Amino acid sequence: MADSRTRGFVTGKLAAPALRRLLERLEAELDFKAEVIELNIDVAALLTTDWVARKLELDEEIDSLILPGYCRGELEVIEEATGVKAERGPRDLRNLPEYLGQRALDEDYGEHDIEIIAEINHVPQLEAEEVLAIAEGYRTEGADVIDLGCDPDGPFEGIGELVEELRGRGFRVSIDSLNPLEIVPAVDAGAELVLSVNSSNIEVARTLGCEVVLIPDQTETLGGIDENVARLDSWGVPYRIDPVIEPIGFGFARSLGRYLEIRERYPDAEIMMGIGNLTELTDADSAPINLVLLGFCQELGIRSVLTTAVIHWAATSVRECDLARKLVHYACANGTLPKHREPGLHLLRDPSILKHGLKEIEELAAGLRDRNFRLFAEDGELHVASSEGLLRGKDPFKIFDQLGVEDPSHAFYLGYEMAKAITALTLNKNYVQDEALRWGFLTREEESHLDRRKERPEQ
Repeated sequence: MADSRTRGFVTGKLAAPALRRLLERLEAELDFKAEVIELNIDVAALLTTDWVARKLELDEEIDSLILPGYCRGELEVIEEATGVKAERGPRDLRNLPEYLGQRALDEDYGEHDIEIIAEINHVPQLEAEEVLAIAEGYRTEGADVIDLGCDPDGPFEGIGELVEELRGRGFRVSIDSLNPLEIVPAVDAGAELVLSVNSSNIEVARTLGCEVVLIPDQTETLGGIDENVARLDSWGVPYRIDPVIEPIGFGFARSLGRYLEIRERYPDAEIMMGIGNLTELTDADSAPINLVLLGFCQELGIRSVLTTAVIHWAATSVRECDLARKLVHYACANGTLPKHREPGLHLLRDPSILKHGLKEIEELAAGLRDRNFRLFAEDGELHVASSEGLLRGKDPFKIFDQLGVEDPSHAFYLGYEMAKAITALTLNKNYVQDEALRWGFLTREEESHLDRRKERPEQ
């Protein structure tokens, strides 16, 4: 052991055997001595801190206590009764290794240096309040700059007022237009970045006093880039270059090569990537695409991305980019793989599958003394345990018919839980009774059935 600390793990009778086995497996990795404190109660989830404080008798060697995550009440009650620091552990015993520090996020995780520019498309067709609401949503999700996308049949006469309104509410704003009749009033009202300029409109950049995004005159050949870089440099206009990424089937691989080429030509230049051409135009969920593209950007020193969230499968792109930029920064800054660091990006699959095992489920079922049903979803089957035995099967309807449940509220609860369990089995996800299925940052937390009980029996 690294030191002589002893941590006490408080539990009930049913969970005690599984807890002991788990701690024995972890013993070599722990930097403390672990002691299981089994209280005279079957179900640990029914514990309250008041009850624990009355019943707990500690060995003098216990330095701290870990209580089940479902234990309700103030921890100070236990600390005052025992003189020992107490904390709540995870609700699911299988998550205890991670709780104790395995693959825990480093304290410095979360740093990033890629700016997210979130575009609102077709702003001339929207009411001002709609634009403001979308902008606020993007800011909440992690956007640094709100980009106002104008239509090609402009100019949009209300662009100046809209920029002023956004700036007044603390937003950083960019204008997405090639039309000087939209660019100038937007910049005059406070827009800090212009998307985009090329030979067709570059003269407007001389007097704007803000940064611009330079795009090629001929995308495939990067035609016009060198000449226009020279002009912007001579005028003292700050700029970032966007070689333009292309959709799959329309030159995607070649377009990535253009970013590499621009970095070689201009080692110190700021570069931007408009990633919506991939996420919006590819028949796939956007999160993995965003992650890979931001990884490319991080390695190449591309410090800004323009994203959109129009099509349904890319509707959460801003939030995805916010999480992805932290993960890729961590990987590149620390020379480590981008894994076991960002659970928020595990949307469909869980980071790992945690199993009780049939033996442990049978052991728990054998010790039950009440008719309350405990549900498990493992190895392709539902398992329903109570004092009357253990039922197993793949069809929730057949299992339900054998439970003899007549109370409508109880039937609803079991149906809801079985639906979650079947979803978990279908996608090979973790199922924990009374808890929400995990969908990364899309998870909708739910109040557990236990928390909804107004009264808890004390035993």
